Amino acid sequence: MADGVFGSKMKDYNKIYYSEIEKPKTKYPLELVMYLINRFSLKAPMEVLDVGCGRGDFLESFKELGFKVKGVDICENTVQFLVNSGYDVSICDLEMERLPYKDESFDVIFSKSFIEHLSEPHNFLNETYRVLKEKGRVIILTPDWYSQFKLFYSDFTHKRPYTKESLEKLLILHGFKNVVVEYFYQLPIVWKYPFIKFFSSIIRWLWPKHIRSKNKFIRFSVELMLLGSGVK
Repeated sequence: MADGVFGSKMKDYNKIYYSEIEKPKTKYPLELVMYLINRFSLKAPMEVLDVGCGRGDFLESFKELGFKVKGVDICENTVQFLVNSGYDVSICDLEMERLPYKDESFDVIFSKSFIEHLSEPHNFLNETYRVLKEKGRVIILTPDWYSQFKLFYSDFTHKRPYTKESLEKLLILHGFKNVVVEYFYQLPIVWKYPFIKFFSSIIRWLWPKHIRSKNKFIRFSVELMLLGSGVK
């Protein structure tokens, strides 16, 4: 999870927004990674870079499924914890810094809930393009502005929202091909049984947009993500 470009005073972002007490670890990261592997025909042992890797949930999941993983994050405490846990993770501020890797180093660059923390996404996407191998794939998940606009800034570190159209154009602008951006439900049951989207869509239109439900099915029926991908 991204820590944004918040500087030394924001080193404990993950402890505030992703504490084990408020958001204990679940099977969701592994389920999402398995979905993405199938969705984009990813094959282990591809090399994956997790940008804004946070506490390492997705690093752990990709590694468990046989992928070679590395990560970057801006939070010193987070990076040190992951390094001590045996992960290859580096500190990087993608508002302005280059990724600490050679050209064409990775098959997949993955980021979830990261790009919305950047004031300007151009350095991140330029660097993503640079370190991706030929025919490598970028996968980006970010909150959908249309469905989350009343809650988007409840995380004060969010800086730039995206729509389906804006994320698509952004990826094309930075040279990616075969770009696809789609609305994405963070509900594994919907991935397995797509017809359930019908019930989720009813909830989304009826539920007050300014109220965040504690029920996960209601919440993630209302608060959609964008899933964007492109190929170098």
